[in-house]
Amino acid sequence: MPFAASAQPRDMGTIEQVQGGKDLSQRLTVPVTIGGSGPYAFVVDTGAERTVISRELADRLTLAPSESVTLLSIAGEDRVETAVVPGLALASARTRMGRFDAPLLSQQHLGAVGMLGIDSLQTKKVVLDFRRMRMTIADAPRRPQTDSDEIVVTARRRLGQLILVDSEIDGQKVNVIIDTGTAVSIGNPALRTRLERQGRMMPLVPISITSVTGAQTPADYGAIRTIRLGGVTLNNMPIAFADARIFHRLGLDRRPSLLLGMDALKLFDRVSIDFLNRSVRFVMPGDAFFTPAPRLAALLPGQG
Repeated sequence: MPFAASAQPRDMGTIEQVQGGKDLSQRLTVPVTIGGSGPYAFVVDTGAERTVISRELADRLTLAPSESVTLLSIAGEDRVETAVVPGLALASARTRMGRFDAPLLSQQHLGAVGMLGIDSLQTKKVVLDFRRMRMTIADAPRRPQTDSDEIVVTARRRLGQLILVDSEIDGQKVNVIIDTGTAVSIGNPALRTRLERQGRMMPLVPISITSVTGAQTPADYGAIRTIRLGGVTLNNMPIAFADARIFHRLGLDRRPSLLLGMDALKLFDRVSIDFLNRSVRFVMPGDAFFTPAPRLAALLPGQG
């Protein structure tokens, strides 16, 4: 289905702009300051509940230690140390977090010195503009306007996460979570079982996904024939099937569900994730389709 070229986002309010890297399958970063120091490049992860920082950055800033916490990742639950962050801000004073305890993880596994989670995004609109190779984080407008080339998909909120309410895979209703923190889209065992029963499962090969804690999660990689997100249809979309802990955390482990990762999001000209207004907006240059699944080497290691 043809669409007009992407227009510049309107009514963005105070924004933070991020220049994307050459490899669109990689997670984008945003510059932040901590206690006035920085800026530091943080990953933006819409699948993560909490903002975390690397142990290396905490040591560099001599942040005070705090109590350990349980951190949930794709691989499971881990007990991790925390440090007291005196304050975190984007360049604009309107986009900031006050004093909080941040879990500490290895910079090697984070892929950055920190990770901005949904605890900092609940009133924000995150725009991934793949045509212009940049990302913006803005105060979400109370009454958003819809561009003529945007397809709006409504979402519901659960534990801060946005779950698309009008989605199907091969005609099967599915819960879809937008996750900018994973390089590959991940389906849960309930989705796999349903597709197998319907004879819709394509061939799979075993892979391993590396979480932000460094733990390895076994997965089976292949593709799904068709996924519909509201008014958008994608064909032959790559997918890894794994029993990721986020599905259990959201109470979706027994219902067909999918984490929509950067491998799918990069297909569009623009993806806008509006946490305040509970919606996701897609802009694409033409028909949405995937070419045959990429080679495994292009996928590994995944992050989550």
